[in-house]
Amino acid sequence: MIFTSDKDYKSTKKIKQGISTIKKEFEPLAKWIDQKYDVKTLNIIFDYIHKNKSQPRIQICLEYARDKGKFMDNKTYNFDKRKQKEVAEKFAEITSNYELENKTNWIKRLFKLIYKSKNVFVYFSDFETIAKDEANKNIPEKEIKKLKTEINNPELWGIDRRFNSVTYFLQTDEQLKKYEYSETHKKWKEQYFELLKEYDEFKYFKKEYFNIHLDSKENFDTNYESNWYYYYK
Repeated sequence: MIFTSDKDYKSTKKIKQGISTIKKEFEPLAKWIDQKYDVKTLNIIFDYIHKNKSQPRIQICLEYARDKGKFMDNKTYNFDKRKQKEVAEKFAEITSNYELENKTNWIKRLFKLIYKSKNVFVYFSDFETIAKDEANKNIPEKEIKKLKTEINNPELWGIDRRFNSVTYFLQTDEQLKKYEYSETHKKWKEQYFELLKEYDEFKYFKKEYFNIHLDSKENFDTNYESNWYYYYK
């Protein structure tokens, strides 16, 4: 679950919206994870790495970014191996004890290779981050242009959105310094947040933590060859 177009994101979004629910087979594991690690699990998705049936994996779709952080190793910035192992073992225990004989054949096939925890790769994602990306992306471009027109400042070159952030570009580095800690900067933040919250379906953006970044066209042209790919690389 990386982009708003991912099927994993879309299926998890339906759960968050109350349109669907987590698969019954995964409910016990989700409950166990939530209680043990004090997090909120929205969805659990099972598939195979590169569609290789000998490499099963489960994705634990947590709701909040802070919840995903609880499963990261602060030293390596990778997933915490101990917690991966704990979840894998619990997954194997729950699925091996689950009553399968009355289930359909696809359920039997689904669990065929995942009783042994050593076969299961566990990884974690969070819904909040992608939902915020989607909210920002869903603001119509005409609304961004309208906002820039309303600001009516010749020193503001452009407004550019990427993922869940936004950057206001001044014309020059000197202007950037002038606006960085100004009341105008605060006002721009307020204006953009008011626009953004209309598209924030799940109210994940919080005003007290929201900010807009400032940069300059001069920096963009000089140091990034006027190329968005280089700028966001």
